[in-house]
Amino acid sequence: MQETFMTTHVAVLVGSLRKASVTRTLSRALAELAPEGLQLSAVEIGEMQFYNPDLDEASPPASWQAFRDRIRGSDGVLFVTPEYNRSVPAVLKNALDVGSRPGGKNVWAGKPAAVISASRGALGGFGANHHLRQSLVCLDVPVLQQPEAYLGDAYNLFDDDGKLANETTLAFLSTFMEKFAAWIATNRRT
Repeated sequence: MQETFMTTHVAVLVGSLRKASVTRTLSRALAELAPEGLQLSAVEIGEMQFYNPDLDEASPPASWQAFRDRIRGSDGVLFVTPEYNRSVPAVLKNALDVGSRPGGKNVWAGKPAAVISASRGALGGFGANHHLRQSLVCLDVPVLQQPEAYLGDAYNLFDDDGKLANETTLAFLSTFMEKFAAWIATNRRT
């Protein structure tokens, strides 16, 4: 008998706007490492206007509505972020704000999530990772606790083609993705 898998749709939010950013490269690598049945797709966040409650009163911007629909339709969310000044980039914070508003219409609520941060430095974006987790607690997002994922010296983990060149990191990220898939399965609300 052939086993069938239900596809789990994961929205991937990358906190960097640069096309060649290490976090964007990392997000593509994670998609390749995803276990069978886990489908990762990028949700672009750079074109959304900054959140302003006045714009939500009559007819919210189309980019906000499209974003909210994408998150609402996903089974889970993966945040891949660099660290800017010991915090998350403004574009990622804006996405959190747009998705959590207006009051009572939080599209993040109950979405299983995972956070992975990457930086040039040895700490691997630790500050951004934990600052993001703090916001996600407020938004009722169950976040994968273990394994924690901070990739230091991230620019040296990939080859010229954007493939993971470090075997230890490759093994760690494979485990991370397996744990994330299990986390979604355990915490998904129907």
